[in-house]
Amino acid sequence: MLIYKNYLLFLALTAGIFAASCQQKSAPVKVIADESAAENSSTPATIITDAKHPGMVWIPGGEFKQGADNEQASEDEYPKHRVKLDGFWMDATEVTNAQFAEFVKATGYITVAEKKPDWEELKKQVPPGTPKPDESLLVASSLVFKAPSTEVPLNDYSQWWEWKQGADWKHPHGPGSDIKGKDSYPVVHVTWIDARAYAKWAGKRLPTEAEWEYAARGGLNNNIYPWGNESVNTGKSKANSWQGHFPDKNTLTDKFYLAAPVRSFAANGYGLYDMAGNVWEWCEDLYHNQYYEEVKSGVTNPKGPAQSFDPEEPNASKRVLKGGSFLCNDSYCSGYRVARRMKSTEDSSMEHLGFRCVSNK
Repeated sequence: MLIYKNYLLFLALTAGIFAASCQQKSAPVKVIADESAAENSSTPATIITDAKHPGMVWIPGGEFKQGADNEQASEDEYPKHRVKLDGFWMDATEVTNAQFAEFVKATGYITVAEKKPDWEELKKQVPPGTPKPDESLLVASSLVFKAPSTEVPLNDYSQWWEWKQGADWKHPHGPGSDIKGKDSYPVVHVTWIDARAYAKWAGKRLPTEAEWEYAARGGLNNNIYPWGNESVNTGKSKANSWQGHFPDKNTLTDKFYLAAPVRSFAANGYGLYDMAGNVWEWCEDLYHNQYYEEVKSGVTNPKGPAQSFDPEEPNASKRVLKGGSFLCNDSYCSGYRVARRMKSTEDSSMEHLGFRCVSNK
């Protein structure tokens, strides 16, 4: 569970924010050559909107091959398998501060990051016998990015994450920060629990992992990114990611150091913005590292595994995250690949974690 991991992080132990999933991957980006030329072609997409679904675009039903497309893939992205999906509506952008503020104003909702952690709940997801953290650490807090001043080992993420009391969606960088003038920025420091509560209020739901990946591909077949196969670092800026040496030096080629306003970069073929980079996005599915090995190819509208399992933290139940963030870099975390799978516990909140919704209605 993230709270306990943050507790360990606070104590300068080896806490796992995105432990096994964001390991250094410096292999050159290369498309996996196991598909036909036809499979790697693009399917023309038409952007469809209507007045009954403001801020959403229609994702037409169809088939695609879910999973790894290049040599940077992790083991949990295999095997690639065929999936059939019915059509659905999807938010064109990540849920913004303005939209989340409307939800909070209407409901009085308080996010997980704004509450004191409940140890009785926390200890259910940590190894038996885990000692209770000191009460001084069980405070309303969240994870905030803090760049080191010099190069640091990429296997020590405590060098660039800070467990900060008072960090939440209204104070994304901690006390003293706010979201004034940032209505169009994606809301962050929201847990899966918070995202699901918003979706229910809005009459929507969170996307399944298969829906998210299919939509992110934007009508392109077996391409690495939402825009195709060209590197994120080639040509015009394509997404909000980390340029330069991660995590100490950002060249700001894309003009953004942290999160960017939604719609700052070109949409994909379905009219969806920020399906690569900016902030990670919650999916409905539980995470299981071997799910792709068990799901049958040709499955229709998959809902994910019945149980969660992450060998790095076998006691924790986790949900899938997709899309990467402003911290993703090819030298460390190529999360902006459409097939990239990330995971975290339902109560996790961080400065680079948000969501978007879908609807079948």
